Amino acid sequence: FSCPSHAPHPTRESGGDADRTGGATTTVVVVRMARTPCAAVLLLALAGSLGCGCIVADARPTAFLNLGGLPGTTKSAIAFSGFIPGMGGGGRSVLSASDHTYKVHEAVPLYANKVGPFHNPSETYQYYDLPFCPPEGGVGYKAEDLGEVLEGDRMVGTPYDVSFRVDRDNESLCKKELNAKDLKKFRKAVKDDYYFQMYYDDLPIWGFIGKIEKILKPGQPEMRYYLFTHVHFDIAYNNDRVIEINVSTDPLRTVDITEGDSVNVEFSYSVKWKETHIPFDRRMEKYSRYSFLPQHLEIHWFSIINSCVTVLLLTGFLATILMRVLKNDFIKYTRDDEVQEEAEETGWKYIHGDVFRFPRNISLFCAVIGTGTQLFAMVLFVFMLALVGVFYPYNRGALLTACIVLYALTSGIAGYVAANNYRQMGGENWVRNVLLTGSLFCGPMFITFSFLNTVAIAYRSTAALPFGTICVILIIWALVTFPLTVLGGIAGKNSKSEFNAPCRTTKYPREIPALPWYRRALPQMCMAGFLPFSAIYIELYYIFASVWGHKVYTIYSILFIVFIILVIVTAFITIALTYFQLAVEDHEWWWRAVLCGGSTGLFIYGYCFYYYYARSDMSGFMQTSFFFGYMFTICYGFFLMLGNIGFRASLMFVRHIYRAIKCE
Repeated sequence: FSCPSHAPHPTRESGGDADRTGGATTTVVVVRMARTPCAAVLLLALAGSLGCGCIVADARPTAFLNLGGLPGTTKSAIAFSGFIPGMGGGGRSVLSASDHTYKVHEAVPLYANKVGPFHNPSETYQYYDLPFCPPEGGVGYKAEDLGEVLEGDRMVGTPYDVSFRVDRDNESLCKKELNAKDLKKFRKAVKDDYYFQMYYDDLPIWGFIGKIEKILKPGQPEMRYYLFTHVHFDIAYNNDRVIEINVSTDPLRTVDITEGDSVNVEFSYSVKWKETHIPFDRRMEKYSRYSFLPQHLEIHWFSIINSCVTVLLLTGFLATILMRVLKNDFIKYTRDDEVQEEAEETGWKYIHGDVFRFPRNISLFCAVIGTGTQLFAMVLFVFMLALVGVFYPYNRGALLTACIVLYALTSGIAGYVAANNYRQMGGENWVRNVLLTGSLFCGPMFITFSFLNTVAIAYRSTAALPFGTICVILIIWALVTFPLTVLGGIAGKNSKSEFNAPCRTTKYPREIPALPWYRRALPQMCMAGFLPFSAIYIELYYIFASVWGHKVYTIYSILFIVFIILVIVTAFITIALTYFQLAVEDHEWWWRAVLCGGSTGLFIYGYCFYYYYARSDMSGFMQTSFFFGYMFTICYGFFLMLGNIGFRASLMFVRHIYRAIKCE
């Protein structure tokens, strides 16, 4: 990074960037959904039937680099670099290095993407919503892929002439008179720390619109707003390829727009080319060197060590306490018949005739288990794609696309698991069960999306999805997700597997004795969610800073380790609480296991409030709505997924302990 100044951006925190790239070649199926939705859906269905593991609908970077986190970056002099190997100028497909070759004086595409407040990453607007200089032939929009549209990208042409290896000194872009309306827009942009984003040969570049200066005067300080009018491009090349690009704004070439109803402005730019010996396949190494700074990796490893200590402590607790109690129970319950006749049964064996009694609302229960299983499978597939290097830095649109496609392709798992469990529990209205399974996660997500998209439309933000994109997503759901859910439900309904409980269930349930308050569901959920959350909360900051900020997170191997630890801790703590529940003769453990396992999702949503008010500078109704709205959907998904894990772990444990004793 080329950073001419050493005054850090105000209120931004340093640290937390993590970036790793590799040169591995990944075979992908590219689906141009934005233009041919019907063909896209057919390709999705074909790929699913062929078992394709990677379907990518985005091949161009979209995310924003951590401006303030880098030392030596200011609003008056900014220099950022973008490097995405193997991606062509159109961004429509994964291209080889030969597609990035240019001749001298050949035009290299430079597109403007979006502008928006630096502290509100979801609140983005089209570049020409601000009165910049438009191209002479009119504004031309670039076709977008599904992932790009989901990221809020709106690529437009620019009047900059940055031809290959052509230097330019103080080239005039345009002269224009800013009226009162234009000045109002620019003042708001400068006041809210607006940045702009462009792409040059698929390399992302960023800069600020202007700066604020505080003039100290007796009484009250005066704020002055200045608009940057000159942009300088520093571009490095190696033979016939673009290797690196930096953009900076000249702090001395500004226009005061604090007052007045009309200001004459001349926008200009300059270009400086320099040769470098960095080969094309190594132009990502600058990111790697910064992302793997020792202090960043130390924090990540500390997170893993903290999580591992939690797992060891919990495992030791189960081994020394729970298993010791179980051993005594087994000795007690397997005594000879004469001794058993003299003693009255107590504890968890006393309820052996009720412990496998199916829960209330079995249709909803089975839908929760089915949807949780689907989400768990989807997360595993996403991790597989991430670990093989499919998700490039600054290409988060591909991650969103992969989630949509994988959710659609794994919907058959939800239908099968839900219908199979529903049949085993004696359910007959399987059509209702399949419909409930298909809408359990999609329904709340669609309601949340509809509200947030309406807010984005009211703000005229690029975060609002166009009608065509919404239709594409609905077509995917109608032609892929829902049919696979129904097919999975039919297969589960016709499955021959049985529940096979170790103990026979009595006709009438036993009465549950009066329990103290800490044995009830809510206190148990608080205890169950705290330990898994404590194992991941350090890593949560980096994930939030990437999703809801401008930092980069690509150390997927560490994230995968943390996820495995989360699953293990959730399973262990749910097993422990299930045993304690059975020990006090409370046989209604089915729903309790789901609630205790999924309670970590509630803790994550509670962390959202802490992050929003204490660790971020987000503000405004739109950004607040997007943050809490979409985090609600994500945490709800975590609740379903971890609730399924907690139930399955508890079921295995209950089967084991009741199979080990003689139940009469």
